[in-house]
Amino acid sequence: MKKILVLFSYLLHPIFIPLFGALVYLFYTDNYLDTLPKFLLLIQISIITILIPLSMIYFLKVIGKVDSIMVSETSQRKIPLMIQLFLMVLLLSKSVTFATVPPLFFFYLGGMLSALMAFVFLFFYVKASIHTLGISSLTVFCAALSIHNTTNWIFGIAILIVLNGVVASSRLYLKAHTSKELLLGFALGTFPQVVLLRFWL
Repeated sequence: MKKILVLFSYLLHPIFIPLFGALVYLFYTDNYLDTLPKFLLLIQISIITILIPLSMIYFLKVIGKVDSIMVSETSQRKIPLMIQLFLMVLLLSKSVTFATVPPLFFFYLGGMLSALMAFVFLFFYVKASIHTLGISSLTVFCAALSIHNTTNWIFGIAILIVLNGVVASSRLYLKAHTSKELLLGFALGTFPQVVLLRFWL
């Protein structure tokens, strides 16, 4: 059981959420992009949101600033979140722009605002669950895409809702977070996405 929960913690790590959102938008919705531009955009997103952060976390681990990719300690989270915020600004200004892919732009903007709020909470020694933040933001985004494209994604959205519970359960079981930290992460992930819906839905 523990191995399965650990697996979900890694597979649904927040570092992969931007890529999951991009895959859903680019390949499961109607958009004007051709196949080649889609793959080029995915490569850019993967480099900025996965490869660079992983490299930075590895470097921080080598110099003793973080313990692992999970960054369990509150005191260790400021630098990774600062890096995340910088990279999201870079992504939104250079690759995923409002002019090219508006829904994805606002999804990432919401994610950046969520990360910013989580960063601010750290100064009050409050640790929000970035795992529940990520999966909840993806759930809202996919539900909104379903409405935006008038497609029936009930089964997929139901799976995402279940995954919210699985992620929360795994973090509790592994004693990585308290219930309050999980709820805070869920709120921080959901709120910006819902607020920004009015700009593209």
